Amino acid sequence: MQISLAGRTALITGGSKGLGLAMARAFAGAGGAVAMVARGEEALKAAEATLRAELPEAKLAAVSADISTEAGCARAVETAVAALGPIDILVNNAGTSQRGPFLQVTDALWQADLDLKLFAAIRLARAVMPGMQERRWGRIINVLNVGAKAPPGEGAPTAVSRAAGMALTKVLSHEGAKHNVLVNALLVGIIESDQWVRRHAAEKRNITWEEWKAEQGKTVPLGRLGKAEEFAATALFLCSEGGGYITGTALNVDGGRSPVV
Repeated sequence: MQISLAGRTALITGGSKGLGLAMARAFAGAGGAVAMVARGEEALKAAEATLRAELPEAKLAAVSADISTEAGCARAVETAVAALGPIDILVNNAGTSQRGPFLQVTDALWQADLDLKLFAAIRLARAVMPGMQERRWGRIINVLNVGAKAPPGEGAPTAVSRAAGMALTKVLSHEGAKHNVLVNALLVGIIESDQWVRRHAAEKRNITWEEWKAEQGKTVPLGRLGKAEEFAATALFLCSEGGGYITGTALNVDGGRSPVV
């Protein structure tokens, strides 16, 4: 099936690396205009240059903004709209994995996690939904993780923030449906990305990245880590006309690793 996003504009947070960059590549490759949003200007410029080399005809914008703040969210949307036009697709992908024993999680860490993973999604959705409703077409994807459905011990604050994101997904899906604004969540398992490269390096176990991937793959029923491109393909389908009857879902993209459906 050939998927086209021609005439659609997407804003993707955490768009300079990993899953965000993979989605930007997939969406731009399908003819969509893409605004990549991230805090680091250097990484953004590198990502934009990479995609422009791969897809010379693509309509792209690199937007440096700290979406953990209200001002940063406003800047992200205003800059993207000025560069590419009204936002049809919002992908809330920004976030890091913050977790540890509950009694060691400070108020500051709780607040920072909620600001980045929950309030950013709230603020960005609030900014773009009116236009989507008016045009009677919109897609919002909240990128969460499987801990949102099955929170583990020592999973705070991330598992709690992500669970709240799943509830937000359902609320927005009910309110958006009558306007043809579809809202879904994609729950990440273990997918090859910069986050896992950093975790491998931090463990300092004197094993190679390939050995580490093989070891982690044993915890997945499919026997391997996922590819960012596989995740991006799922997101692309949900944002296409082919995904036009799917809303209010939280889909595991995890190779079967989650203990719950």
